Amino acid sequence: MKLLPVAALSNAFCLALLFLHTESTQPPFSCDSENPQVLSFPFCQTKLPIRKRVQDLVSRLTLDEKISQLVNSAPAIPRLGLSPYEWWSEALHGVSGYGHGVSFDGSIGHVTSFPQVLLTAATFDSRLWYRIGQATGIEARAVYNAGQAKGMTFWTPNINIFRDPRWGRGQETPGEDPLVAGNYAVAFVRGIQGDSFQGGKLNNGHLQASACCKHFTAYDLDNWNGVMRYGFDAQVTQQDLADTYQPPFRSCVKDGRASGIMCAYNRVNGVPNCADYNLLTKTARREWGFHGYITSDCDAVAAIYDVHKYTKSPEETVADVLKAGMDVDCGSFLKNYTKSAVQQKKLPESEIDRALHNLFEVQMRLGLFNGNPNKQHFGNIGPNHVCTQEHQELALEAARNGIVLLKNSAKLLPLSKNKITSLAVIGPNGNNAYALLGNYEGRPCKSVEIFKALQSYVTNTKFHPGCNAVDCTSVAIDDAVNTAKGADYVVLVMGLDQTQETEDRDRLYLTLPGQQESLVTAVTEAADKPVILVLVCGGPVDVSFAKYNPKIGSILWAGYPGESGGIALAEIIFGDHNPGGKLPVTWYPKNFIRVPMTDMRMRPEPSSGYPGRTYRFYNGEKVFEFGHGLSYSAYKYKFVSSTPNTIYLNQLLNSPTSTESSNSLRTLSVSDMGEDICEKAKFSAVVGIENSGEVSGRHPVLLFARPITPSERSPLKQLVGFQSVSLNSGERTELEFVISPCEHLSTATEDGLMVIEEGYKYLMLEDEEHPINIVI
Repeated sequence: MKLLPVAALSNAFCLALLFLHTESTQPPFSCDSENPQVLSFPFCQTKLPIRKRVQDLVSRLTLDEKISQLVNSAPAIPRLGLSPYEWWSEALHGVSGYGHGVSFDGSIGHVTSFPQVLLTAATFDSRLWYRIGQATGIEARAVYNAGQAKGMTFWTPNINIFRDPRWGRGQETPGEDPLVAGNYAVAFVRGIQGDSFQGGKLNNGHLQASACCKHFTAYDLDNWNGVMRYGFDAQVTQQDLADTYQPPFRSCVKDGRASGIMCAYNRVNGVPNCADYNLLTKTARREWGFHGYITSDCDAVAAIYDVHKYTKSPEETVADVLKAGMDVDCGSFLKNYTKSAVQQKKLPESEIDRALHNLFEVQMRLGLFNGNPNKQHFGNIGPNHVCTQEHQELALEAARNGIVLLKNSAKLLPLSKNKITSLAVIGPNGNNAYALLGNYEGRPCKSVEIFKALQSYVTNTKFHPGCNAVDCTSVAIDDAVNTAKGADYVVLVMGLDQTQETEDRDRLYLTLPGQQESLVTAVTEAADKPVILVLVCGGPVDVSFAKYNPKIGSILWAGYPGESGGIALAEIIFGDHNPGGKLPVTWYPKNFIRVPMTDMRMRPEPSSGYPGRTYRFYNGEKVFEFGHGLSYSAYKYKFVSSTPNTIYLNQLLNSPTSTESSNSLRTLSVSDMGEDICEKAKFSAVVGIENSGEVSGRHPVLLFARPITPSERSPLKQLVGFQSVSLNSGERTELEFVISPCEHLSTATEDGLMVIEEGYKYLMLEDEEHPINIVI
């Protein structure tokens, strides 16, 4: 299947066109030894610093050649031995065939498909996130070395905050918490790029693959109620930008050392992201120290002129984005109008050179100008590194540890393997392996439906879809009920799929689609015993009807669990694995849809009834809370006495700088403290945790902080640390959390200034609390 021209399609619309059909060849490398006449050029000399190599290369290009390199599908320049290069490849949760860069027609026909990101986030396990990134980077390099990729720049991870439960792309993100999103970004980016987990020296600058932080910034609406992302102007307060929308990107750049950033379609407070000099240059490059390339989302540059109507001419658009700091256009707009922008003197050629320096530097860090592929830094990675047993076991581990047990009345689960002779699996997602993958999927190593995975435990297992499809516009209730009758237990597999939520498709409702609820209720009433409800979905669903129905004994959220998700779910249902996942998003009630999705405010406004967003600020009813998740075991927490009671920030400063906040609390500006003082202000919170149950398990420990008396600007509570720990029955251990007051205990003023307020806060572990007094 051939992809349409990128100019005609956005990043979204190419999603349905999965696989490219190209011949498998040797990977393209510039400075190839078969072209000896170019090997004498300085840009081909690997012993020279990359900066000097790039300078030499750019100096040899004509204006037309320079412009040709400013788009995602950059052509070859034969006279200089430059191979063609494709900037657009995807690897959200494993290497994907979306985009223009990767083909599965060759020696590599399948790749490891890990759980969709939101489910992986539910593990709250940074080390696991790193390992998934690492495996993805290895397989990405293998695909390139096998000649089945046109580039090594992968536009992942998506670290936008999952602000609204209706967002179709929330499934792609690590959830609603800025700390989780930032830590995920750091771990995944270090893994895919070939860095060490602790952030050591990055392979002397070499990149295993290039990661890209997206979508910069305040992007979390695709297509809702007639409002499209291409023209949406997100009105965002400086306060919300400072403590919600920007922190994950800052972490991705400063700590993850990502080599790419994607600017988003939308405007923020009137300015398109891809034309925002303050965002791309002042913030990302100067304040955060970003060194890499910045790409537009696909056709985002054209949208500035055609949809936003922000500029008066195509040439002015070109000048705005390049002067803002963008480097490459996913589309054809720069190819079409950059030369006329130069000729009209709207754009100096030096801005093109600046962009090319960033682009070629990343390619050289990837080794793509080093000639012979066998001598590459990662040249020994091949097809035997793809779909390895290790990677497939990692995908299974991620699904096992991410699936969340939401309800388990009377300890219905786990089921006893030895006492069950028959099982009924009912629901539109019960026998569909593809539905388990989520979007931006690759062609998986294996494909196992939930029905077949359960059948491996109980041979006499029957299946009925119940609905015509996930939208459930028609139901076969009588047939489903007959399937359920007589079975020892019934597993209902309901939820959503990519017809309900995906890129370019936001939801209008938070309930199960169509007649799914009616089907669940009818089967539940007919079943002999309490039933098990499995929800395959990314975004939250209001299943209050099931939560409070005593005949629905257990509810499991399976997310989109990837290629091994069916196996993981069966193992949990039958007790071969103890679930430990916790929700990385708040599950809202169905009446939350009264809140416009276009309202970007995080904080509530009581006078208008606006309830706020996410667990940090939302003050309304919840179906399930952020961090909710049950286990087959029980855990006890206790703060160890070494955790401090008072933090004397005033003693760290020679000349304390304090201001008065609106509620007369003394505050200290984080920027005034500086990095050295912030480092000295860190302290440890030591937590004892014991598995007091009868089952071994892996358990995420979430540490929150909350003010005793919240101010108008402070969150209701804030995650300040998390760790995943494995404990046998009866085993106890201690965990140390390093708390930075500058990062974890600060709040944003209305002007976007991060400050630390004096006074008492509580550190919280479920029902355990420890007071800390901050003295300024």
